[in-house]
Amino acid sequence: MSLQQASQSRVFVELVPWADRGRENNLVSGEDTLLSLRRPFSAAQAQTVSREVHVSGTAEVAASPDRAQVAVRISSTKEAAAEVKKSVCRRLDYITQSLQQQGLQAENVTVTKDFRRVENAYHMEAEVCITFTEFGKMQNICNFLVEKLDSSVVISQPQFYHTPGSIENLRRQACLVAVENAWRKAQEVCNLVGQTLGKPLLIKEEETKEWEGQIDDHQSSRLSSSLTIQQKIKSATIHAASKVFINFEVKGKEKKKKHL
Repeated sequence: MSLQQASQSRVFVELVPWADRGRENNLVSGEDTLLSLRRPFSAAQAQTVSREVHVSGTAEVAASPDRAQVAVRISSTKEAAAEVKKSVCRRLDYITQSLQQQGLQAENVTVTKDFRRVENAYHMEAEVCITFTEFGKMQNICNFLVEKLDSSVVISQPQFYHTPGSIENLRRQACLVAVENAWRKAQEVCNLVGQTLGKPLLIKEEETKEWEGQIDDHQSSRLSSSLTIQQKIKSATIHAASKVFINFEVKGKEKKKKHL
């Protein structure tokens, strides 16, 4: 899985006392960073109020498909039932043995058979569905089968997809990277104004987006079957974006104690 962190988003910052949290939902939009100034508090008030920095952060991550499925179809039509079964099963056994020799596990190979009568003959079809996790091995096996088998064996174009676990992990990564971006910005703001960043008081994911990668207009005008493997992978790549809003506590710089 490849992570692509998006460019830093705009951040709106406001240092507010706890007593004036009513303005939290009315932040002024404008420059990338905004500090609001207030009248000074008395010493008693200063001990009871809390200052905060409000920041937002965004992130975008992407994940290429982690699975691909290829279907190998075998068919034959003959007058004798025994002959049609023998023809299909012979080639089917060759395919399954070749897959085993290439190290494919049995749980990644599914075989289905269909036998029926067509007018005065018998027709049989067999399909081998293969799930790959290594795309390089997939290409090698498909090329091998094309070379060794006749035209009665049809190999489909690979269909790339994501497992549910990989998509959920992508969503988490987008949120975590957005939180990290917001924390870094809050840290830099506090350093700039001579303050110390404290603990987070509120973390809220405000917006999420997901979309599949798109090839350019020239390539998209071509038939899907004519796309290269890399173009298919790019088209099946999923992107996820997250926007978060975080309130951090702000502390003053600690004064160094003088030693007598």
